[in-house]
Amino acid sequence: METTDKSSPGEHGVPVSPWSPTEPRRFLTDDQALVSVLSGPIAAKAKSQSGALARAFDVWLAGELRRAGFDPDAVWPRAFPPRVLPREVATLLRAAPPAGKTLLNEMITRSPSVTPNDAKILGRAYVKQVDVVMSSWNAGPEVLISTKTMVSSFGKNLASRFEEAYGDAKNLRGRHPLAAIGFAFLLRSTALAEPGPLHRALDMLRKLKAEFDVYDATCLVVAEWPDDGSSVLLLPEAVPDDLSAGAFLTGMVDAVLSRSPISMHVAARRLREGDQSIPISDESDAD
Repeated sequence: METTDKSSPGEHGVPVSPWSPTEPRRFLTDDQALVSVLSGPIAAKAKSQSGALARAFDVWLAGELRRAGFDPDAVWPRAFPPRVLPREVATLLRAAPPAGKTLLNEMITRSPSVTPNDAKILGRAYVKQVDVVMSSWNAGPEVLISTKTMVSSFGKNLASRFEEAYGDAKNLRGRHPLAAIGFAFLLRSTALAEPGPLHRALDMLRKLKAEFDVYDATCLVVAEWPDDGSSVLLLPEAVPDDLSAGAFLTGMVDAVLSRSPISMHVAARRLREGDQSIPISDESDAD
């Protein structure tokens, strides 16, 4: 079992910031990383029902939260298997003596209650599988992101996808009112050739974040690829700025930081403010 470092070190050990250097500071997404993770299932011509494309999208979003400076062990899906593992269990594994680490690792990975395939979160009315999560035992769920991908049958499926999204947000918000809750939608560019799907998607994404008790942020990512899956291209120009991935991650990070004490997520705060000298120790690192 592998774990990741707390942050990606840059020059002189200072983490590489994903934020723009000028005001207003904005999250700069790693679009090449997104193209890379999407290329695998697209080249393999994975059917949408397999979930491979959606899982790739989830892995990228989780990686962007780590780039923001949040504890990698608290963000799921993790960078390495098992994709879902409580942060505190990962800490225990690192602290285990070498003689017992292999056995402990095997016991943990064989236990579906400790390393489930999916992150399932109890909402107000029902348990919901959530695609991208940041959580720990002391803080509880702090980020809950639902993702959807759509590559065909746009007119037929758009309405039902957004009905599900609205209900899921109400369910999660009802039990976790302080969590940063987001919805990210990946759409194949063939939707642009049909009258209506893009504009309906944009309208619904804005409505999903218009109420205080639904989503904090929503976004649309449009990707283009030929039927043979030989290449993937992102089309940011097809998406208004307020629904871009950069605006989405800016909103999600800001929601987390504004709803937690200044002594939590200090690394993320330093990156967000561009100030590595913030003289506060991080209580979220205390185990």
